[in-house]
Amino acid sequence: MTRFKTFGLLAAPALALAALSGCATPFKADVARFQQLPAPAGQSFAVVADDPRLAGGLEFQHYADLVGQRLAQTGYVAASDPARADLIVRVAYDVDNGREKVRSTNWGPDPFFYGGYAGYPGWGWRGRWGRPWGYGFYDPFLFGPGGGYNDVTSYTVYTSDLSLKIDRAADNRRLFEGKASAQSLSNKLTYLVPNLIDAMFTNFPGQNGESVKITLPPEKKG
Repeated sequence: MTRFKTFGLLAAPALALAALSGCATPFKADVARFQQLPAPAGQSFAVVADDPRLAGGLEFQHYADLVGQRLAQTGYVAASDPARADLIVRVAYDVDNGREKVRSTNWGPDPFFYGGYAGYPGWGWRGRWGRPWGYGFYDPFLFGPGGGYNDVTSYTVYTSDLSLKIDRAADNRRLFEGKASAQSLSNKLTYLVPNLIDAMFTNFPGQNGESVKITLPPEKKG
């Protein structure tokens, strides 16, 4: 869950905060792939959990079905009997606990705050709120270093990962290894994992040893 902490009383830097919210900002997934896959010719596959903690869960099965759909679109066929599958597809995913980042926003001085107003030396007006002040008033967010608007915002960034491995069942030879990673303000696996799967299967299986950046869509708000 995204966490925000805002310090200061001024509303203008909220524009910067909105830019960080992730509500309308895409993020990029870094995808690395190594592969020696033969051209698809109807080989059967079975999707299994590469992490034992994920095995047997309904959530994992949902993501396994998504992987299976993408493999089927590529030309492979889901095995009716996983024990007889030509390819074993191993999937794992995770999201970390996040790390906090701090962002500082400085806006230039507002001429209505300095040098008096309407012929009254030493007086100013908070032009946005219509409240006057006189000598002795000091607002560190206005008159501090740099003047103008000063705002510090902290937010949490999460890193999510998806790994995909494909082995030939006959001899356990590794044919494909891929990893997709992304940074986001969301830690919802139901949002992250499908997007990472989409990133993994963009131009699948890709070139051996390639690292590419895939732009993921922003989180949809229900």
